[in-house]
Amino acid sequence: MKSTTAYKAPSWLGRMSLEKQETLLKFCILTFCMILSFSTRLFSVLRFESVIHEFDPYFNYRTTRFLAEEGFYKFHNWFDDRAWYPLGRIIGGTIYPGLMVTSAIIYHAMNFLHLSIDVRNVCVFLAPLFSSLTTLVTYHLAKQLKDTGAGLVAAAMISIVPGYISRSVAGSYDNEGIAIFCMLLTYTLWIKSVKTGSMFWAALCALAYFYMVSSWGGYVFLINLIPMHVLALMVTGRFSHRIYVVYNTVYCLGTILSMQISFVGFQPVQSSEHMAALGVFGLCQILTFVEYVRSRLSQHYFDVLFRSVMLIVGVTVGAVGAVLMATGKISPWTGRFYSLLDPSYAKNNIPIIASVSEHQPTTWSSFYFDLQMHVFMFPVGMYYCFSKLTDANIFIILYGVTSLYFSGVMVRLMLVLAPVMCILSGIGISSILTTYVKNLDINKSDKKSKKAEASNYPIKNEVATAVVLMMTMFLITYTFHCTWVTSEAYSSPSIVLSARAGDGGRIIFDDFREAYYWLRHNTEEDAKVMSWWDYGYQITAMANRTILVDNNTWNNTHISRVGQAMASTEDKAYEIMRELDVNYVLVIFGGLTGYSSDDINKFLWMVRIGGSTDTGRHIKETDYYTPQGEFRVDREGSPTLLNCLMYKMCYYRFGKVYTESGKPTGYDRVRNAEIGNKDFELDVLEEAYTTEHWLVRIYKVKDLQNRGA
Repeated sequence: MKSTTAYKAPSWLGRMSLEKQETLLKFCILTFCMILSFSTRLFSVLRFESVIHEFDPYFNYRTTRFLAEEGFYKFHNWFDDRAWYPLGRIIGGTIYPGLMVTSAIIYHAMNFLHLSIDVRNVCVFLAPLFSSLTTLVTYHLAKQLKDTGAGLVAAAMISIVPGYISRSVAGSYDNEGIAIFCMLLTYTLWIKSVKTGSMFWAALCALAYFYMVSSWGGYVFLINLIPMHVLALMVTGRFSHRIYVVYNTVYCLGTILSMQISFVGFQPVQSSEHMAALGVFGLCQILTFVEYVRSRLSQHYFDVLFRSVMLIVGVTVGAVGAVLMATGKISPWTGRFYSLLDPSYAKNNIPIIASVSEHQPTTWSSFYFDLQMHVFMFPVGMYYCFSKLTDANIFIILYGVTSLYFSGVMVRLMLVLAPVMCILSGIGISSILTTYVKNLDINKSDKKSKKAEASNYPIKNEVATAVVLMMTMFLITYTFHCTWVTSEAYSSPSIVLSARAGDGGRIIFDDFREAYYWLRHNTEEDAKVMSWWDYGYQITAMANRTILVDNNTWNNTHISRVGQAMASTEDKAYEIMRELDVNYVLVIFGGLTGYSSDDINKFLWMVRIGGSTDTGRHIKETDYYTPQGEFRVDREGSPTLLNCLMYKMCYYRFGKVYTESGKPTGYDRVRNAEIGNKDFELDVLEEAYTTEHWLVRIYKVKDLQNRGA
């Protein structure tokens, strides 16, 4: 009978020092987290083909392709005549180019190395690539806040957290795909520069901030959070020479660099959103000068001088600020910024902002759906940061509190909250495990130590075991939850829909691409297509046709005109369509398949936006409700609704269609009602194309009648 031998570590591992073994283990864990982060975002590529998701990414893809083919000079001066007809759009001066430039550089670098790849594939896989880099940056940020253990836990958690995956899956080619990496990189370098007081790290922080500015309009959050951190250090008596040096470097260099982005221009010194950073910069100079004068004068003379100077400076700054704001030199806060401070502002004043689903308040269920155990571990991490206040911990506390508030106001900003949730949860989990794992000591042979332990803490080992097992269970359930959410909610591109059949199989609805393909090959090259603004980017990118409005939503008057056409009767809508040279009208209809995000469900926003301008004052939202205040599409519906252009385009010929067994013809599966206006013909439009599942319907605008006929 053979005797068993104990496991021996490889000889090369035994020759390594303990420090090198820990470094190797850390490297392996980080590499695994980066691979995990990249691979979990490939569900959509595995389930469908390699396609771009959502709406905005199609504009980003179209502009990236132009940049890669034509070069930066033509891209920067590109006037896009296929958007916002007849106004057009100057691309170089109306976008954040960081995303496109990054993709173009990767594309040209790979082709330079003879690795042939299409621009579209670079765009599809860019977000997963940067998510893996985000995992690495998160590790370094959490490590600076606490230790290596917290960094590894935070890196593992952000690699699969649904709140971040929602904007970084393969095909989600949007600004946020690289912006979160830029944001965390800026924060990491800021903490590093605060700790060291080094101008070198501060300059790198400014460069990272410049990359962030070039990538996403959310950079305003950074340029307010960093000054808020400096102000908090002043209030708590932690302001020092090193804070003065690094903030001056970051603010001056970062502001100069950010102004090189055409879309930003002089906003860093003119807009109200940037005034907090300028104000803290001024406070730094005043506080430093005061400390210098204090060291040179006696206390009595210093007090007299200080009160006099503060009075003069306060009055002067207030007067100058008031004059600049009154003359328009300092622009007021934007509507989106106001909506963050007052959630009801957009709903009451700017319906175009309120109509976007991403701008709606976040529900409690969404917090748990996107964050799961972070909802419970976030306060634990905050507790450990408060228990040992440092300059770095004050920063992460401010980041956590402000991002929690803003994510509650606007669901889109859940993306900003997810990283700090992972970092603070990582700190909390690491601290708990570090504390209780030390109490796990099973092989104690010394009876005296056992007796001493029993008198001090009778069930110390049992409690530690229970806590460790509980945390292990939480982490396991977190992994299963993240995998399920990613697979079910964030891995299906909006342009290719899917549903479960009765036998459990999957049904694919490819109507959107079918319709855009038909437009591209069956309409005139200079045809103008009218649709609601949601579909503008997809039409220009995939159908290559001119559209009236798109997802940029920069001109409320133009969008209002389209809304007025949709909400009016055929004859009045025809006047608007002839005014705008419209050739085709495209609508989305889900009544046959049960697709709830169709134009009928969005119709009230068309009414609100259409009636928000002078030309649409005759359009009243109340006219589209029943006397009881209901929005109905059946016989009880408002006559104004049942005879408007949008209703007729969606329900044309639908009154003769059976959608469900046991239901009458014309039964709308989304509204769960039999439509009220079935037998009608179109006067000014003719049906040009309807996709297989009726999801997309395209109509051609009839020419004017010949007066001689």
